[in-house]
This record gives sequence, structure tokens and C-alpha cells, in this order.
Amino acid sequence: MAPFSSLSAGSRRKAYTVILLFGTVSLFGDIIYEGARSVAGPYLYILGGSAFVVAFVAGFGEFVGYGLRLVSGYVADSTRHYWALTFIGYGMLIAVPFLALAGSWEIAAVLYIIERMGKGIRAPAKDAILSNVTVSVGRGWGFAIHEAMDQVGAIAGPLIFSAAFLMQGDYRGGFVLLLIPFFLMMAALCITRMKVPVPEAMEVASGTSGKNLPSRALVPYGVFTALTMVGFAVFPLIAFHYSSTDIVPYAQIPLFYAIAMGTDAVVALVAGRLYDRHGLIILAAAPVVSIVIPFFAFGTSYWSALLAAMLWGSVMGIQETILRAAVADYTAVSKRGMAYGIFNTIYGASWFGGSLLLGWAYEVSIPLAIAFMAVMQCIALPVFFYARGVMEKGGRRGAAV
Repeated sequence: MAPFSSLSAGSRRKAYTVILLFGTVSLFGDIIYEGARSVAGPYLYILGGSAFVVAFVAGFGEFVGYGLRLVSGYVADSTRHYWALTFIGYGMLIAVPFLALAGSWEIAAVLYIIERMGKGIRAPAKDAILSNVTVSVGRGWGFAIHEAMDQVGAIAGPLIFSAAFLMQGDYRGGFVLLLIPFFLMMAALCITRMKVPVPEAMEVASGTSGKNLPSRALVPYGVFTALTMVGFAVFPLIAFHYSSTDIVPYAQIPLFYAIAMGTDAVVALVAGRLYDRHGLIILAAAPVVSIVIPFFAFGTSYWSALLAAMLWGSVMGIQETILRAAVADYTAVSKRGMAYGIFNTIYGASWFGGSLLLGWAYEVSIPLAIAFMAVMQCIALPVFFYARGVMEKGGRRGAAV
């Protein structure tokens, strides 16, 4: 990679402008879908869903969303219509305000899944655009800034629902209010598109591209991703535990999620900087922290529940920043959309499978669910170190060639 100092101040300034604009889009988007996601468990529970239903809807939504990324990533690279896919995906967030009209958990489940489908359509194209832009400022740092702004919205969304619940005694008013950030989000996206109509040109102009490792060199990285996500609980299941055991009051559950997202934002910035300086080794922190999360998340203490939310957010900050930055650093620009599609599919499919197992295990025995999560992270950790060695060896070979 070319040193940042060799890039013009104008290139860096333009990159920061686009990153901040895209961050604004994601901020409004997160107000919408993270607000809805923060109450998914309790809302489905209120509408008659069980713990398994909550885990299934959350997991299947992630599976569909991440599975679509494989298709949308291929389409993005084949057609080069990155912006069109981004607009379609963000537009599907309109499904979230309609949750106010859901009269059963089945209807709510469909709307939650539609929202996840939209993210699946836009994510590879959006990440490919960001990877083109962030190269000028350091990919870890660029993705970290985007993630931090993303989480500002993720904090605001749950707070809207906490306020709505306190004022009205239910969550429906919060869903209606989400129409406002939806229209602001689409306006911000139009402005971003006008600023950088051909994002690939920014990476070409920087003289920098990914290392383009052979597919076999990335297989261990995919295995690590799968293992760590199988043992990582979705927040709706954690929130279900909070509400069904009365550990956390209903009105405070969205607040706990907001705290998790705030932690995510702070950790993302730190992790991004550390990744640019020290490389992939920083990702090892994700499974290490994930080992202890279930012991606090599925306990009986209010304060342990709060700590679990913060730890959960920390892991999300590491994952969202480093996993995305590393994919760009180890793949060529022409294959970026497909690369994001493949790894996001692995990420989502594993999270879905793990969610089903955890939902079943939770209903059988909470200690069983805790043990399963901890063991999976213990297995994932040595796989990570092997994957890191393979990728860095492949990167050195690529540089030599």
C-alpha cells in the first residue's frame, strides 16, 4: 500500500467528505433498522412469539440478508451498478415503519425479514464503494469512521423507542416516527451519489489496490468467520432473556441496545486505528471477548446484563470494522463486490445456524446455551491464528510478484 503521505491532501479531503456523507446515510439508516432491531425480541414476544420464534426470525433474517449478498455482490461486479443496488437496498427500509401496523408476530416477522433483504442487496455494493474511497485515509480508519457514525444512528434509534414506550406504553409510535429519518436518509444518499459517481476512480488514482490473494488462501479466514459467528448470540435473543426474566424493564431494553451501539462506535475507532498499524492480529480480540459474553448476558443480574450489552457492542465494533477492511485489503478492486458477498454470506449463514441452535438450547437449558457459545469461540481462536498466517504469507508472495 502506498503511504498516506504520498497521497495528495485533496484526495484525502475528498475521501473524508465522501466517508462522512456515507456515514450520514448510514446514521439515518441505523436509526431506522437498529431502532426496530432493538425491540425485535420484546415486540415479537408481545405479539405472541416464543424464544424459538425470536431466534428464528432474527437468525433467518440475517441468513436471508447475508445470503442475498452473494447474489448482489456478483451482480455489482458484473454490471458495475454499485449505486443502483445501494439505492434499492436502502429504499427497502420503508418496511420498518409499517411494523406499526403489524397485528401478529407473523406479519412483523415478514417485515423484519424484508428489511434484512434490503441490507443484503445494498451491503456489498456499499462496502465496495467505501473500500474504493477509504484507501486514501487507511481502510481500517476509514471503515472505523463510517462505523462510528453508523452507531450514532444505532444509539438514537433505540432511544426513540424507549421514549415512545414511556409516553405511550407500546412501541408502535416509535415505528411511525421512523418515516422522518427514512426520507432524510434517501436525500443524503442522493447527495453522496452526486459527489462520487464513479468511486472506483478514487482507488485507481491512489495507485493502491488489494493484494488479490488466491481463493484457497482465504478459506481459513472464512472458516474462522463461520465458527465465531455460530457462537455469537443475536441481540434479540439476549433482549428476550432480559424481558422474559424481568431482569431489565421493558422501557430500558432499547436503552441497553443503545449502550451496546455506543460501545460499538468507540471500539470501532480504536480497532480501526490499531488494524492499520498492526494488521489482522487485532481481530483476535473478537472471539476472546465473545467467550465471556454469555456468562453475563444470560445471568440473573441487572448489572451483568448491562456489562453483557457493552461487551456485545465491543465485539460488533471489531467485526464491523476489521472484517470489512481486511476483505478489501486482500482482494483486487475488480472482485471486491463478490468478495464481500461471499464473506458476508458465510457470516450471515453461520449466524443463522448458530441462532437456531442457541434458540433451541436456550429453551432446553440456559447453561447449555452458555456452554455452546463459549466452546465455539474457544475453537475459533486457534483457527484465526492459522488463517492469519496463511493470509499474511499469501500477501507477502503477492507483493513479491
